[in-house]
Amino acid sequence: MFIRPQRPWQGREQDVTPEPVYRQRRRFMRDAAGVLLTAGGLPALAEAAIPEGRFGEIREPGRFSTDEERTPYGDVTTYNNFFEFGTGKSDPSDYAHQMPIDPWSVRVSGEAERTGDIPLEEFVRPHDFEERIYRLRCVEGWSMVIPWVGFPLRDVIQRFRPTSRAKYVQFTTLHDPENMRGQRRDILDWPYVEGLRMDEATHPLTLLAVGLYGEALPKQNGAPIRLVVPWKYGFKSIKSIVEMRFTEEQPTSTWMRSAPEEYGFYANVNPEVPHPRWSQRRERRIGEFGKRPTEKFNGYGEWVADLYRGMDLEKHF
Repeated sequence: MFIRPQRPWQGREQDVTPEPVYRQRRRFMRDAAGVLLTAGGLPALAEAAIPEGRFGEIREPGRFSTDEERTPYGDVTTYNNFFEFGTGKSDPSDYAHQMPIDPWSVRVSGEAERTGDIPLEEFVRPHDFEERIYRLRCVEGWSMVIPWVGFPLRDVIQRFRPTSRAKYVQFTTLHDPENMRGQRRDILDWPYVEGLRMDEATHPLTLLAVGLYGEALPKQNGAPIRLVVPWKYGFKSIKSIVEMRFTEEQPTSTWMRSAPEEYGFYANVNPEVPHPRWSQRRERRIGEFGKRPTEKFNGYGEWVADLYRGMDLEKHF
């Protein structure tokens, strides 16, 4: 008798949230949103939403969302790159539970009028949460479609009033070798650092995510807060952010330091620019058999191509 082995990316059927259950939960959260207000005008779940996995009102997908079939929850949460927990795709879901995320704060620093350590409940604004269904394309050649819960990064940036010298935004991930086992090895130069040009950071597509599928962001997916830049390869969407720094000089990201010939600062999805070790022309959508053609800018060129007008995208890869 032949038993077909289960692929790591296929997940388990019992892990997938049935669509009717997902919709019913969303309706319940909308109905409950009206009673979750404090005297100060912020939802009472401002502190509880992230660790406890509950959201109030979430605006429906906007014009940037794709209508493609969503990758099942079980696959999204068990097939990840998060080297802080190991290089295997299942390592994050196996070990990320060890990472403490409460309390959490984000340090805002650099070229801005307002800086300091900002508690997460102040950094995020739950009443502004919205759902964005974005494609996520990994440089290794696989992709997903994920319903994120979050808010535009530009809304946060405006609150800290960057100065005219702020040309870039640099992000840093938590450094906690005791609980993030991958950081005990020299896989990369820790802590993980990424960056965006200011016009990329303030583009309406760029999202700070605190959840997916209507639930709080799982630790293996970058809890409690991560970046999502859908037209770039997945390694740009930094996880578990603890610092946001406004800089005049272009940041040197972690992968640029590790392998500059393979990973550039821009990391725009571009099938015309191959990775030194493999082609980027096709991708494997998790949950599907076979491969599909890769779209330039991951299919978001209509909104972001003008950001790079006049640039040589083979040189600025």
